[in-house]
Amino acid sequence: MGARFAAIGSLLSLALAMPVAAQEYPVKPIRMMVPNTAGGVTDIAARLIGPRMAEILGQPMVIENRIAAGGVVAANNVAQAAPDGYTLITVFDSFATNPFLFQGVAYDAVKSFAPISLVIKGPQVLAVNPGVGVKSFKEFIELARKQGTAMSFATAGAGTSSRLSLELLKITTGINPTAVHYKGGAPAITDLIGGQVAAMVVALNIGMPYVKAGKLMALAVTSNRRVATLPGVPAVNESFPGFEAQSWVGVLAPAGTPRPIIDKLNATVHRVLAMPEVRERFESQGSVVTPSTPEEFRDWLRIETDKWGRIIRDLKITLDS
Repeated sequence: MGARFAAIGSLLSLALAMPVAAQEYPVKPIRMMVPNTAGGVTDIAARLIGPRMAEILGQPMVIENRIAAGGVVAANNVAQAAPDGYTLITVFDSFATNPFLFQGVAYDAVKSFAPISLVIKGPQVLAVNPGVGVKSFKEFIELARKQGTAMSFATAGAGTSSRLSLELLKITTGINPTAVHYKGGAPAITDLIGGQVAAMVVALNIGMPYVKAGKLMALAVTSNRRVATLPGVPAVNESFPGFEAQSWVGVLAPAGTPRPIIDKLNATVHRVLAMPEVRERFESQGSVVTPSTPEEFRDWLRIETDKWGRIIRDLKITLDS
C-alpha cells in the first residue's frame, strides 16, 4: 500500500512540476534555425523578431542560417531536436513543398512540428511587360486563352513558388502559356522588363519597385483580397473565387514541445508583431503581418501541403522540369 501511495505521489509531483518548468522557461539561450540564405525574406523576419523575442523572454535568441538542400537539412534537424523549446525554426512557404521536390526529407510538414505562429503572408502579383498591350486582368486572361502556348511566362525556377503559382493560375483560369524557368528571380525579371517574356507571378515586394517605375504593369494580386499598396489592382479570386497563392513565414518547434511553452512563445511572437516598428518594417516590404494561434497555423500548413503537393504530383514537377 505504501509503495502504491509513493507511486501516486511521484506522479502528482511530476504533473505539478511540468507547469512550473514551463513557467520558468526559458533558462538558457534559444536557437532559431533559418533554412534560407542571409538577406532573404525568412532571414529578415527571423532577425527582426528574434532579438525582440529575446528581450521579452530574457534569454538570447541565436539565429543560425543553414541552407543545405534547400533548407531540408535544417528542417530535418529541428524535427529531430529535443522538444524542449530551445530549438525553433523560422520557415518560408517552400517548407510545405520541399517534401514533394527534394530527396532525403525526413519530416512531415504537419506532423513533425508544433506550430507556434504565422508571422507574415506575402502576396504575389501578376506582372506583365507593358508591351503586351493589355490594361486589365480580364483582358490578359482573354489574350492568354487566345495565344495559348505562344505566350511565354517567366518563373524563378522549376520548383519555386512563382512556378507553382503559375500552375495554379493555369488550372484555375484555363490559360496555357509556356513556362520559361530561370535560375532565380533576378534574371527572370530582367527578361520580363526587356520583353523576352510576357508575364510573371512575382513576390509583391520584389515586383513593386518595377511597377512604380512603370517598367511592369500589375494586373492582379494572388492574395485572397486586395492589398493596401496596390488598392486599384484586383485579387485573382474576385474573378475566380477560391484562388489564393501567397508567400508566408512562420515559426515552429519540434513536435511534442509542451503546450505551455508553445503558448508562451506564441504570446511572445504576438507581442513582437504588435510593435509599430516591426509592423511598419514588414509592411514596407509588401508583407501583411499575420499572427495566428498554433491551431490556425497548423490548419494553414495542412492546406498548403495538400494544395501544392497535389499540383506537384499531378504535373510531375521536379526541380529541373
